[in-house]
Amino acid sequence: MPPVFAHGRLRLYLLKLLDEAPRHGYEVIRLLEERFQGLYAPSAGTVYPRLAKLEAEGLVTHATEGGRKVYSITEAGRAELADRGGELADLELEIRDSVSELAAEIRDDVRGAAGDLRREMRAAASASATRVEDESWKAAKEELRKARQEWKEQARRAKDESRRAREEAQAARRQAKEAQERAREEVQRIASQLQEQFAKSGGVLGSLAGAWLGGGPSATTTPPQADTDWAGDLTPTGDPARDLDRLLDRFRDDVRDAARDHGVTVAQLAEARAELAAAAARLSATLRAGR
Repeated sequence: MPPVFAHGRLRLYLLKLLDEAPRHGYEVIRLLEERFQGLYAPSAGTVYPRLAKLEAEGLVTHATEGGRKVYSITEAGRAELADRGGELADLELEIRDSVSELAAEIRDDVRGAAGDLRREMRAAASASATRVEDESWKAAKEELRKARQEWKEQARRAKDESRRAREEAQAARRQAKEAQERAREEVQRIASQLQEQFAKSGGVLGSLAGAWLGGGPSATTTPPQADTDWAGDLTPTGDPARDLDRLLDRFRDDVRDAARDHGVTVAQLAEARAELAAAAARLSATLRAGR
């Protein structure tokens, strides 16, 4: 019989059970036995060392209740469970297949035993066709009846377990999809925050470079002449709003280059802030007047 859990999979399934609810070690063993309909039950020597290792890794923790250790999953454990959502869905399918294989082996054993019994009964019937049915014949028929009944029961349990395994696999896939969606939203949120911070950093660098282009402290007495051909290589697109965005991008890039190449003093920073505030006010007034 192939192993029920591949390498490292029992560890993942223990995290799933503890994510459902805090449990003590014996309850974990009992739940595993129930999930396999009594066809498989891990030993204490299999479960407890893995729980201890998960605790050492910070994925689970325990509290003592009534003299027993009750294990609970940590946030780190939930994070690993979410990261391995797809692997968990595959594991649910593997468990279903393992249960089906175990049930099939039992069903084959029952069928083989029933076939042997039928052959023995036919041989006995051929040898004693003229004799009155005795107690041994009745016992044989009873054994056959029991064998058939047992086979039907095993088949029913295997069918029920297969159905439950499919339902759990579907639920696991839904959970994995939800976890992926949550992860994608979190990445988008972080990206948005970084973009906002980057934009703010761009504004600061623009202020610094404005001080440099203004000529430092002496710019208040000798303002620079406007370069009418500045950014002349930017071909108009026909969309004024878009062209304005391109000009602002060019301005920011030029300012960053100037700040990086020449540096900025505290005095230049203060003067640049004032100049940029004035420029922003003039541009805003110009744009509002154009409506």
